[in-house]
Formats: sequence, C-alpha cells, structure tokens
Amino acid sequence: MLLQGKGYYLWKIDRVEGGNPYKIAEAAHRAGLSHVLIKVADGRYDYNIEKDTKRDLVPPLIEALRSRGIQAWGWHYIYGKYPQTEAKRSIQRIQQLDLDGFIVNAEKEFKFTGMDVPAKQYMQEVRKKIRNVPVGISTYRYPSYHRPFPFETFLEYSDINMPQVYWVQANNPGAQLLKSLREYQNLKIWRPYFPTGAAYGEHGWRATPEQVTAFLKACRDYNLPGANFWEWYYSKQNDGRLWEPVQNFPWPGSGSSQPDVSMRYVDALNEGDPVKVASLYQQNGVHVTSKRTLQSPTDISSWYTDLLSKKLPNARFQITGNSQKDNIRTLTWTAEADTGKVLDGKDSLGIKDEQIAYHYSYFTIQTA
Repeated sequence: MLLQGKGYYLWKIDRVEGGNPYKIAEAAHRAGLSHVLIKVADGRYDYNIEKDTKRDLVPPLIEALRSRGIQAWGWHYIYGKYPQTEAKRSIQRIQQLDLDGFIVNAEKEFKFTGMDVPAKQYMQEVRKKIRNVPVGISTYRYPSYHRPFPFETFLEYSDINMPQVYWVQANNPGAQLLKSLREYQNLKIWRPYFPTGAAYGEHGWRATPEQVTAFLKACRDYNLPGANFWEWYYSKQNDGRLWEPVQNFPWPGSGSSQPDVSMRYVDALNEGDPVKVASLYQQNGVHVTSKRTLQSPTDISSWYTDLLSKKLPNARFQITGNSQKDNIRTLTWTAEADTGKVLDGKDSLGIKDEQIAYHYSYFTIQTA
C-alpha cells in the first residue's frame, strides 16, 4: 500500500505546539497519525524558513516525526507562471529533505485554458528527477465544477490523488465524499484516492466534531486507504474540538510503525515504569552513569527504580534535542519532578537489534 491511515497538513511550523518539533511529533503519535504533510515550498521559494535567522524549520521536524515512526511528506503550492523554476525548487526540497512523499498543491491559477501546458512542464521535470519518492496532487474535490483545470495532466504523472473534500457551508461530508470519488472514477486517469477533509472554518462556517467523525467513517465505509485533514493549527483551536475526533478515531489497520527505541525509552520514563525501561536493554546491555557502570538487568532495573521513585518521583521528561548517526542516538532532555528538576540531561544510546546495547548518561538534579 502506497500510504494508509490518518494524516494532517501542517502549514506553518512555528505556530503549532510552540514550534517544538518534538512536541509536534509527540502529538502526532498520540493521535495515531501515520504521516504529516509539511509545507516545504511556495512557488519559487522555500517555505517554513525562520524569518530572522533563515533557519530551515523542516529538517528537525522530519527527524522528530521519524523517531516516532511517522512518515514526513512535503507539499508545495505552485502557480504555473514559472513551471521549470518551480519544478527545480520541488526537486531540491525533496532531495534535500529526503522526504517520504511529496504533494503538489495546484488550485485557481490553473483554472484557465492553456494551463495544461505549464502543468505538464512542471510535472514532467519533477518526474525526470524524482523516481523513488511518491508524488501526488492536491486540488479540487469536484472535477466537473472546475474545468478547464488540467486534472488528467497532473494525475498522469502522479502516484496518489489527494482531493480537498471540504464541505464548506454544508453538513454532509459523507455525501460530498461519495460525489468526489465518483467524479474522479469517471476521469480518464485513475490514481489511488486519498481525500483530505475539513478540520477548520471560514466565512462564519466551521466544521463540527460530528462531521469530522462522519467523514472518517465514510472513508472507512468506502474502503479508502486513509484520510488527511486540513489543517493542524486550525483544528487545535477551541480546545482542540476538531483535533479530538481525528485522534479518537481508530483507523482499521493503521497507526504508526513502532517508534525508535530512543522514543520508547523516554515514554517508559514518563510512565514511571523501571521494569519497562530496563526491558529496552539487551540482556548484556551496559549503562554507564557518572558514578558507576551497570550491566545486569537486575542492576539496571534497580537503578531506574531508585531514580523514578526517590530521586525524581512523578517526573515528566521532555526531549530538547535528538540526533542520530548510524546506530547511535543522542538525546538532550529536561525533567520536572515533585522534589526537583533536571535541566542538563544528556544520553548517548548505542542501538543493536532495536535494543540498547550501551548507554552513557549524564544529568544533575536541582532540588526544589
């Protein structure tokens, strides 16, 4: 299967979850998302670049998502005026970011006679260079309403079709989904249909939690591989009323793959479960602290029992940095506990066969 499960479009990284890539990845994991679609380019320019420092906000988010077993797709809004230049920008971002998939977002600028020419120029150029990354199109829900938009031109060079099935000013998401599906089935070119639903509002209208759930149920009933929603920031407004129905909907057979062992390690710490933490080590795994070296499963478990029950009771661990090179994971972290806090946590984990083979840890506890 090319892609399956629940996904979210993310427009501006710095306005969701405080712009923290690890909080974004954690939220995506809790919601059971299989993928996140991040805006990486707009026309001829890169997107999600920090204005003052010019820092690219996308790579750390991709790294954080992948550590949670979540695919990172990119999307690019194109205008068609400079198709070759836009194609080069797309290619550069796909290759630079090592994206899991890429979506072309084309809309009103292509609703004119003759725009099939720049559409073809753009798509051909992208597909010449991008062969091993799935490419798709995101555009209007009803082809019959938007001619002469070149639907078939974009679909010819696409691997997946992600139409925007937004039931704006209406309350019938299931019926609109079926109409969209049937219209695309009647086109000359068919690609796997993976719709995007509405988790936002505009012009005084706003989707309801019940409609979001109904859309997901309809996708499931029509045996579609999954569904996306627009858009992360908007759905989190009003105490997350539109985020919760997506998070709570159990997509059959979906869910992200198992997170990296480094993330499972942090999760086990946050659960306060020393046995679960120790189970992540190999039978002969070694944990080196500032005071001693621990090797047996019993000693490692006892050390975590002391840490989580006495030194940092009821602690909440928060990752502040995460890097990976070959089989080594390097984490920096903070923790807040009943009796104190840690601001300088750092761990180096050597991974073998999805378990911790060796572990160097350093931190200091500031008492409350």
